[in-house]
This record gives sequence, C-alpha cells and structure tokens, in this order.
Amino acid sequence: MSGDRARAYTNAGVNIPAGDELVDRIRRHVARTRTRGVVSDIGGFGGLFRPDLCGINEPVLVSSTDGVGTKLKLAFAFDRHDTIGIDLVAMCANDILVQGAQPLFFLDYFSTGRLDVEIAQTVIGGIAEGCRMAGCALLGGETAEMPDMYAPGEYDLAGFCVGIVDNAKLIDGAGIQVGDKIVGVASSGLHSNGFSLVRKILAESGLAPEDALPGGDGISIKDALLTPTSIYVDSVRSLLRDMSVKGMAHITGGGFYNNIPRILPAQAEARIFFGSWNVPPVFTWLKEAEKLSWPEMLQIFNCGIGYILLIPPEQAEEAVNRMHAFKMEAFAIGEITKRSQGGEQVAITF
Repeated sequence: MSGDRARAYTNAGVNIPAGDELVDRIRRHVARTRTRGVVSDIGGFGGLFRPDLCGINEPVLVSSTDGVGTKLKLAFAFDRHDTIGIDLVAMCANDILVQGAQPLFFLDYFSTGRLDVEIAQTVIGGIAEGCRMAGCALLGGETAEMPDMYAPGEYDLAGFCVGIVDNAKLIDGAGIQVGDKIVGVASSGLHSNGFSLVRKILAESGLAPEDALPGGDGISIKDALLTPTSIYVDSVRSLLRDMSVKGMAHITGGGFYNNIPRILPAQAEARIFFGSWNVPPVFTWLKEAEKLSWPEMLQIFNCGIGYILLIPPEQAEEAVNRMHAFKMEAFAIGEITKRSQGGEQVAITF
C-alpha cells in the first residue's frame, strides 16, 4: 500500500500496515487448524467450509457465540495473553458439544483501541491452539482497531463456533429418567466465569500475581487464575460413539443451579452429593476470603466440575474410566430423582 494513502488513516488512529502485518503473522497459526472441509484461506470476505456429510442422514448445524468476560482484565493486569484464546474457543465449543455436535469451524473477533501486533498475534495463537484441541478449523475472523473505545493496552474478544450432528443423534435430555447417574468431569479451575467477583477478592487480598495461592501447593495467583478452560470435545465425543449419553451440561455462569436444569425434563431432579469430587484449592480460597457458603459458591462457580454427563446407571463406572483414559478426572457425583412439587431441579446434599 502507498505510504501516502495509509498515512491519512494512520493519522486518525488506525494502523493499516500493522493490520496487514498481523494477518501475515497469524497465517502459520491458522494453518495448524486446517481440516479437510476448509476451502478458503484467511483474508477473504468470508470463510468457506465444505462439510463431510458421509454417514449423516439428517445434518443439523449447531452454533454458539461467547466471550471470556472480565477474565480479560486479569490478562491485561498480568500481561499474559497466551491462554485467553483457548478460553474463548472452549466456551463456544463446549456449548455445542452439549447437544452432541462435532465442532467444524470457529471465527473470532478481536477489537482494540490501538493494535499491538505482538499481543494480537499471541492471543490469536491461543485461539488457534484452542481450535486444534477442539478439532475445528479457525476459518476466519475480524481484527478491529477502534481509537478511543478501549483503555490503552486493552482489547475485547468474541468467538463464534459452528458444529454438526445427525438429527438422530441430537442430545436434548428427553430420555433422562429416574435412576440415571450423573458423572462430573473435572474443570481445570475457574474456567471463564465469576471473574468480576474474583477480581474484587484479589484486590482486597493484597496478593500479587507471583504470590503463591493460599493452600495451592505452590501455584502462583497468576497461574491459578489464568489457567485456561478445559476443552472436552475429544473425550466426550469418544463416549458418544458407543455409550448411551442422555444429557449433558457445560457448567458456566450460574454454576450448578442454573446450568443443569437446562437439559432436564420438567419432572426430573438432579441430586448432587457434594464431596464426591475434588474441589481445587482456588475455590476454597475464594470461599474463605469472601466468607461464602458452598451453595453460594455452586451458584457462581463450577467448583471443580466443568462438564456433566447423564447416563444409565450401568454405564457410569465405564464413563468415569474412559475419561481417565483421556487424562481427565471424572467422578460419579449424583443421580436423577423425581422432582418434588414446586421444588428446585438441582438438590445438593452437603
């Protein structure tokens, strides 16, 4: 591009050459996520994807969009940007997995006041790594430079994921019945929810990013709070191939009480036995620092369980063992009972 032409836009606060440099830098990240269905390269007006419909009689597209909330504020404060992109992919890919879908492709939106090519490349590199973990292609995205919209050094992220499932294999919770078991798959930590409260607690604690997390066996505050969200696609898709998974839930904002009912029939109640899984130290620290009860914690955070599977009782042990084979901790944490009249759909026994 002519320097004279670019200069006018640069004087207004938008650096076109920096944007072009970023596209060149991220090509290798995008290439790592390429799958057989990808038809186009980055840089076009739209990403092209040709899905493989072999073995799918009635294809249903499943889509999700999400962000990572105020966890971004800690990425800025700690100057660490390599994991936040994994969070972004996880929040979307795990959501469509709940309905049995295989993620096909992902699009990202990165917006900032002044484009820092190094930071943007690091963030998008994390997005590419998340896509690789989820088995989907990073098909395209948008980098927007908007002067005066953000504080210096800050940016915002949004993600969009599209997957596919055969209509006959769509998981909607309709077959859930009394006696089915609840298997919980461990989270890696906080994942990407509740960070407005986390940041408040951190500010009041006086702890620095490199300080050890109280009770955390030496892990730093920075590492504990920015541990990326687990991506459950590979392990769960393995179960779906030959086990009778009746319902699933991604434990995000709203914790146990708001997310599990989203897949339960009206007459069903999920009875959870607290103490049947390992609660990571970060949750105990937050609870004690803010003087919260465990019911309050389970309303806000995942408290160590990032994903829920509802399966027939005779398959519960095998499901747990299969998860362990994928290096993911899993626990039998409850069962489905009949809902009492007017009662909540999640009952936690402490």
